[in-house]
Amino acid sequence: MTTRSLRKPLGQLGIYLVWIVATVATLLPIYWMFIVSARSRVELFGTPNFIQTTFFAENYTKPLTSPVFQRYMMNSIIVATSNALLVVVLAVTATYALSRWRLAGSDSIFFWTITNRMAPPAAFLLPIFLLFTRVFKIGDWSLFDTRTGLILLYCVFNLPFAIWLMKGIMDSIPVELDEAALVDGANIPTVLLTIIVPLIAPGIAITGILSWIFAWNEYLFAATMTSVQARTITTGLAEFVTVTGTNWGEMAAVATISLLPALLFLTLVQRYIVMGLTFGAVKGG
Repeated sequence: MTTRSLRKPLGQLGIYLVWIVATVATLLPIYWMFIVSARSRVELFGTPNFIQTTFFAENYTKPLTSPVFQRYMMNSIIVATSNALLVVVLAVTATYALSRWRLAGSDSIFFWTITNRMAPPAAFLLPIFLLFTRVFKIGDWSLFDTRTGLILLYCVFNLPFAIWLMKGIMDSIPVELDEAALVDGANIPTVLLTIIVPLIAPGIAITGILSWIFAWNEYLFAATMTSVQARTITTGLAEFVTVTGTNWGEMAAVATISLLPALLFLTLVQRYIVMGLTFGAVKGG
């Protein structure tokens, strides 16, 4: 067998090895989190091993039956879902205006929205905290520790990303479709809803999915801008760290539970992820 004939199988073997290593590195922390969630406190401080033969159900039943963590889970679902819907609506309309209307300075506006994602989130903590507690305050009511506050806050970071993602997809749709519909008597909302939206549906799907996941997983602002009522499941994990020690089993159990909705969501719509990420490139070609 010649050297050239050996290169192809060796190259494929190298690719397989890279994928195996990447898969193990990705799944190992998740597997270990489940192992920790299935062990009692005595087992956790025993000899470490990667095989679990027992299941300590109290780590799951205790948080699941707690009204506090039920509220945290519901807050996360409401905030993430509402934010994803709001971001999609605003991103589609804003991108349509930037892409189709050719407004003066539209390129500068597009670049300005992207700059909001360039700065580290911690840079926004103080100004947003003051806005929530001082500026947007009417009597005893404020945006602090409210679901509405979190939904609007996540738009600050998810919307620029959604606009950036949607613009490439929107630009791939021929302008002649809009012009033909307008000549036939359609108005702009009709063109947007009946022509543009069906064509960019895969892009809308991936935008909504990623916005939902970002809002679901966010911790920094949820921990800073909430105290009791609007806390999410990610911030609830910190409550297992107490002055008497850390309850690793229940913390891992809640982390596993919080992973399931996102995992189920991704499993159901994974085909739209590939379609959405390649939509603009395919159309553009």
